[in-house]
Amino acid sequence: MTKRSLYDLYMAAAAAVREHDATCATCSPERRCTTGRRLYGELVRLQDDYLAQQKTTRA
Repeated sequence: MTKRSLYDLYMAAAAAVREHDATCATCSPERRCTTGRRLYGELVRLQDDYLAQQKTTRA
């Protein structure tokens, strides 16, 4: 099994948030359900990690 890159994890998290947002009747940009908060929190964490990695790589 191949280890997924941070970018791949970040993009998968973004896709999961988009998919959830498209199907969840309770989520909105201002308010999220429990699952939506978990998915969005994971996306934010991965985005922060990815951007930090890019800063160190390009510095």
